[in-house]
Parts: sequence; C-alpha cells; structure tokens
Amino acid sequence: MNELIGQFIILIGLTFDLLGCIGLLRLPDVYNRLQAAAKCVTLGTGGILFGVFVVNGFTAMGIKALLAMGFVFITSPTAAQALSRAAYVSGVKHWSGSVETGLEEELKKDETA
Repeated sequence: MNELIGQFIILIGLTFDLLGCIGLLRLPDVYNRLQAAAKCVTLGTGGILFGVFVVNGFTAMGIKALLAMGFVFITSPTAAQALSRAAYVSGVKHWSGSVETGLEEELKKDETA
C-alpha cells in the first residue's frame, strides 16, 4: 500500500515539475518565469522526494530523500528571490502587463541606511 501511495505522490510531483517547465517556456518575462520555476520546482521536486521516502521508509535512501527535500525547500525559494532581485537591480525590464513593485522604495532605503 505504501508503494502505491508513494507512486501517486511522485506522480503529483512530476506534474508540478512539468507545469513549471511549461511556465518557463510560456511566461513573458524573467520575473514570472522565476516564480513559476521556484514554486513548481519546490513543490514538484519535494513531492518526488517525499514519494521516494514513502516508498522506501526509514532506510538510508528514505532519510537521504528527506534531507534532500529539506535542502530544496530552503534553497529554491531563496535562490529565486536572489535572482529576481539581481535582475531588478541590473535593470531587467518587467513585462508591460506587470503591476508596480515596491522594491524601488526598499532599494532606496537600503542605500540611505
């Protein structure tokens, strides 16, 4: 039964990863693409790794899958935020349909501090 549940969780993770890849191809600018990549990679890869844990249990492979899942949950959103901030600071333009951001005011506060 655990194997069937684990395979279902892996399938859900693969679906999230597929949607993230489609988002990378279809979305208009770097900021939207980073959001799609960060959310889908975090949930998709986390789902795959959790499914591996459910299938294998508390074996060496299962524990490694949990540790890798924790690493992905910490690093993927952090890296996406750092990349988007670097893109903004270096002057990458937003898509014309984007709304205003509040980052310009935050950057001015950082410069004066």
